[in-house]
Amino acid sequence: MQLELSPAEQAFREEVRSFLRKNLSPELQCGQRYTTGVYPEPEISGPWQQALQRAGWLVPMWPKEWGGTGWNAVERFIFESECALAGAPLVHPMGVRLVGPVILRFGTEEQKRHYLPRILNGQDYWCQGFSEPGAGSDLASLKMTAVPDGDDYVLNGSKIWTTHAHHANMMFALVRTSNAGKRQEGISFLLIDMKSPGIDVHRIDTIGGDYDVNQVFFTDVRVPKANRVGAENEGWNCAKYLLEFERGGGIFSGRLRSQLKRIGDAIEELKGRGIDIRKNGTLVARFGELCADLDCFEMLELRIMGSLQPGQNPGPISSILKLRASRMKQAIAEMGVEVLGPLASQWDDVEHKDGSLLPLLVPDYLNSRAFTIFGGAAEVQLSIIAKSVVGV
Repeated sequence: MQLELSPAEQAFREEVRSFLRKNLSPELQCGQRYTTGVYPEPEISGPWQQALQRAGWLVPMWPKEWGGTGWNAVERFIFESECALAGAPLVHPMGVRLVGPVILRFGTEEQKRHYLPRILNGQDYWCQGFSEPGAGSDLASLKMTAVPDGDDYVLNGSKIWTTHAHHANMMFALVRTSNAGKRQEGISFLLIDMKSPGIDVHRIDTIGGDYDVNQVFFTDVRVPKANRVGAENEGWNCAKYLLEFERGGGIFSGRLRSQLKRIGDAIEELKGRGIDIRKNGTLVARFGELCADLDCFEMLELRIMGSLQPGQNPGPISSILKLRASRMKQAIAEMGVEVLGPLASQWDDVEHKDGSLLPLLVPDYLNSRAFTIFGGAAEVQLSIIAKSVVGV
């Protein structure tokens, strides 16, 4: 594996850096910097998505005929790493990285022509309706019903932990259209207008104090059958394909390195307050271990992503990337709390003064506990790895 960038790749990296210098405003950087939830708010991610779309760089994983860049794995890695290290907002992935590829793979030509341009220009802001109160990692046990009635389905039930449902105007959801046969065989994949009568969004505050997730209730909600992606009762295929993109369709290492850099900046801030963490040998050694772990993960990610063609999903191997990235996210966040020491118990009383990073570290840690749950719990990922990758 060639670890040094070629002259062409170095030129591409400079092109990305030049774009970032011209388009990434301090306001957008600040918005991402102070995000402790999963995704930044739309007023932060939206303008950045528009800047990427104008440059033709928004959906590097899509086919070129639908707006993709045609970048190889190294170019994608360079782009996403440079964006993360520069503090660029994380683009809301529900449209560009999750439902977009599903529509490209399973959607009709009419669905592609209607939805894909709206995803690209930000006209539609999507949320994901998979989990239910009784169906988290075991999605096959979902109970929200979609009963055929003429040209529509009538939906009843609820979805939970629905990230940014309070902002979204569209939801992609798994619904039960049949109870016959295996549980996976009675599920369909629907695209739902969030303004439809009968939809109620209820707020859920996270342990870190952020408002990211919701429970969404459906009471006799009518959804046109034309909004079904794929055949009726075959939505499980769409779901598996989508989850492979969710778990391994992005480049994690750049964002993890940016998070680790924030811990380093916090250490410098503490030094300015008379607390020199570098005198604590245990914490210094732990920080070094995290740096080494991240370097190893970066090489793993490059090796796996380098074997894929543009637009190709990583398959079951995505579970390895997702599990490792989630655990590293938690380890880095835990390091942040260890750095704070006794100050961690006062996090809720610390004001954001002069761009201080310290008030961010505890909420970031608390919210990171969910990373080994959402997108498939760690235990589920281990089962997938054992069955599909190792073969046991």
